[in-house]
This record gives sequence, C-alpha cells and structure tokens, in this order.
Amino acid sequence: MINPASHIKKIFVEQDVVDLPFTREILKRAATIPVEIINGHHLPGLDANQYPQNLTKGKQNLLLCRNLGHFFKPCPGTKEYRCCDYQVINIGMNCPMDCVYCILQAYLNNPWLSIFVNVDDLLDELGAAIANEPNRFWRIGTGEFTDSMALDQLTGLSQILVPFIGRQPRAVLELKTKSAAIANLQGLTHQNRTIVAWSLNSPQVMREEELRTATLDERLQAAAQVADWGYRLAFHFDPIIDHPGWQEGYAETIDRLFRLVPSEKIAWISLGALRFLPSLKQIANNRFPKSRFFAEEFIVGLDGKFRYFRSRRVELYRHLYGLLKAQADPKTCIYLCMESDEIWREVFGFVPKTLGGLAAMLEKSVF
Repeated sequence: MINPASHIKKIFVEQDVVDLPFTREILKRAATIPVEIINGHHLPGLDANQYPQNLTKGKQNLLLCRNLGHFFKPCPGTKEYRCCDYQVINIGMNCPMDCVYCILQAYLNNPWLSIFVNVDDLLDELGAAIANEPNRFWRIGTGEFTDSMALDQLTGLSQILVPFIGRQPRAVLELKTKSAAIANLQGLTHQNRTIVAWSLNSPQVMREEELRTATLDERLQAAAQVADWGYRLAFHFDPIIDHPGWQEGYAETIDRLFRLVPSEKIAWISLGALRFLPSLKQIANNRFPKSRFFAEEFIVGLDGKFRYFRSRRVELYRHLYGLLKAQADPKTCIYLCMESDEIWREVFGFVPKTLGGLAAMLEKSVF
C-alpha cells in the first residue's frame, strides 16, 4: 500500500506562513522532504503558463500557503439538476493521485499541489457559519478540490477537523478519498459525526484510469478498519463509466464491497455517470493517450458538461442500483448525484421531493 504523500518530492513555503503552527507541524512530519521558502505564489521551475503540460511534474511539488478567500461555501452544483446541499471546506487544491477523468485538470490553472495552512481562520469561519444557523443540518466535506485523505499523513488535518465536527450537534463531516491513508483517524473523538467515504469503480477503471490510487481491496480493507474504529461509511460510484464489460465489472466491485464491509455501517451511496467540462477531453487525451472512454457519444447537458445520452445513463443507474439494493442495509440512502427529477423517476420510481428532499434523505440516514 503506497501512501500518496510519498509522491511529494519538494515542499515550497510562502514566506508569510512559515511561522504558523500548522506549517511547522507539516514540516516536522516532512523531515526528509526538501523545503524551499519563497516569496509570492509561483513555484520555481513550474510555470503556471505551461499548464496543463507540466501537471504530472506539478503533482510532485507541494505549496504551503494562506487561503485569502473563503474556506466554506456550497458545493458548485447547478440548479438544473438535483443537488444534495453539500457544503465544501476548501483545504487545498489538486491531488498527488492522477485520475484520467479528474475534472480538476480543466478547472485549475496551475500544476502544483496546495495546502492552506491558516487553519485557525478555517475553524473560525466554519464555526461562525454553523452558529449562525443552529437548526440546520450541515453535511460538510473536504473532497471537492482535493482528496480528503491523500496528504493527511503529512498534514494531520483530520486530527483537527474530526474532533471539531464532533462537537457540532447538527453537522457531519465527510472525508472522501481514493487512498487508504487512514492512520490518523484512529482514536479520534469523532462522536459519530465523521463519515469516511471512498470513491469506487469497476476494477478495470480503477486499474487503468485511476493512477497512483489505492487498489479496490486496499480501499475496502481501509473502510472495514475505520468502521471497526466506530466511523460510519459512504461510497461513491462516480463517475460511472461505460466500457466493455461494465456490467460484470461493477457487479464484481459491489459484491466485494459487501463481502468486506459491514452494510449496516454505510450511511449513503451515490451514483453519478461520467460528466465533464468540454475542455477536459483534449487535456486528458494529451496526458493519457491510451485512454479510450472519451471516444464514446456524449451530449451537452444543461450544466454545459458533456454527459451520456439520457437512455444510457438510465441503463447504467438501473443496473448498479439493482445490485446495490439487493445487498445494502435498508437504512442506507442510495441517491443520484446531479441528475434531474426525470432520471430519478425512471431509476427509482420517485423524486426526492416526495421524501422531503435529498438533503432530508441524507440527514435521516445519519441521525
């Protein structure tokens, strides 16, 4: 099992954050990695104007810097599709792992990894938001612009966020990952308010399209371990990719999931078919010329992203939903990510509104 943080070859630190406590903790853990102090936000030898050509090299370099904007904001969904009211903590940008379909390749504008080290500002902003709406159910995650756990053995951020959320009676934290870097989660006071989540796919997609990630068995073994530590779990089949043998592949993954992981520990499982910004196709084709799934037929959705045709998405969803429903615990919420009510009705036979909305469905699966 490879720790994704081991891919970091050099750490750059902006001058104005050198003395922050979180910076010092990271550098202490990274004792064997070369460090360079810099002025400004550009890394020597990694020209942002050469992005995305230098993205592969950039993933080996970590920048510790200050977040000058907001840490806490709604998930960037669209009103045209059913959103789950997810709230995002922006802990950094980019990821040391390298998935062919990763939307960040088309979303970011520089090649390097970033971790925001002004953690006190993060906690103040998050705490104020929760205090301002004490009756609201907050489902919060850190895995929107980076992997939640890929660098955790280097940063130790989970050891700060998990106890913090554990003290919030109306909030849950979702840590979403493709790694098996879970060591820091052991022994934390999580109060059943942290859900550890893994992205899953067919074995072929995981092997060929998700580079430097944990294997299927490594992810599931890690999930079983954190369940034993008392955490709830979640799984995300997203993106579901149409490829030769997809029916058998997803069936194998789902069968192994329920063989290795206690079903009663799973709070929710999401399904989301492949969708991507138009610019991603050329970027991914240039970086991964052996990959073939972008050659399928797509249409432009209401959110401006390419998607499979509606009938194809329904077929994909119905197949996975049938497999999941046969083995999942009745209390597990299985839902669609960023799909229309029409697709919900065709796949599940109902729309979220009839059950109080998707956010309420997810809240019920936790409390």
